[in-house]
Amino acid sequence: MNEINQQSVTVASPATVANIVCGFDILGFAINEPEDTFTLTICEEPGVTIINEDNFNLPTIAEDNVSGAALLAFLEAVPEIKGFKLESNKQIKPGSGIGSSAASAAGAVVAANYLMNNRFTPLELVRFAMVGEKVASGVKHADNIAPAIFGGVTLIRSIFPLDIIPIDAPHLYVTIVHPQIEVRTADARQILKQNVLLKDAIKQWGNIAGLVAGFIQHDYDLISRSLEDVIIEPVRSILIPSFYEIKQKCKEAGALGGGISGSGPSIFMLSKTRAIAENVENIMKEIYNKIGLSYYTHATTINQQGVRIVNK
Repeated sequence: MNEINQQSVTVASPATVANIVCGFDILGFAINEPEDTFTLTICEEPGVTIINEDNFNLPTIAEDNVSGAALLAFLEAVPEIKGFKLESNKQIKPGSGIGSSAASAAGAVVAANYLMNNRFTPLELVRFAMVGEKVASGVKHADNIAPAIFGGVTLIRSIFPLDIIPIDAPHLYVTIVHPQIEVRTADARQILKQNVLLKDAIKQWGNIAGLVAGFIQHDYDLISRSLEDVIIEPVRSILIPSFYEIKQKCKEAGALGGGISGSGPSIFMLSKTRAIAENVENIMKEIYNKIGLSYYTHATTINQQGVRIVNK
């Protein structure tokens, strides 16, 4: 069980949508595109060597890099390994709100675990990856990390102790628009209110419970009714151009609902059919074309696998 499986492996790590509107820091799901690719190799040189094969100019010092920090935490648990070389090719833009940092951390530790013959459980891998997530946001949150590793929709019941529950959600189409502005997670957290009215907390708890129940029961109407955030969205939405126009027109076109993906600026909408999801994508494009704002869009589905091995 403790033997090294092989010396090198390539993985694909998915983008993720955190919060799912009302579930701040506790709900998230993985999507099938975009995704990052990482090649990890065991090496004799101590520590973590990082080679970036993209144009995002991310740090190459391991302690300052999301993947590097996660791998350093992993190395502490496997003293028989001296170091890793990580070749990173990211397609998920940092600051996009679709889990770029989580994809980096999750992809790195899943690759390392594969090389170590899958010694650690998915829950243990989340713990390693959260060390990397803290580099990006200053907080060890798992709402992007968990779905990236487990796949599908996940509920983080607790961070300390870590308790993650996979949720059997129905097949859903996901449409995302990423306006070409950057919202740093750390900055987006700083503007949040530190105190919440009890009546708002009660409404939010009802929506979270309703959303989880809607997923489990495959009740699309309940999912739609529960996609409401009265605490986080009213504050963060001011950072995203045309947010409420996009949300309203997409729902009028048949989307179940949606909102800010993670800390933004990406906006996501859930739909029952591919036709609705593609129509929603066209609406998003029309709105941003009208105001002259550059953007990217993705019309995809929920990723049930999480990080996958692509080159053994």
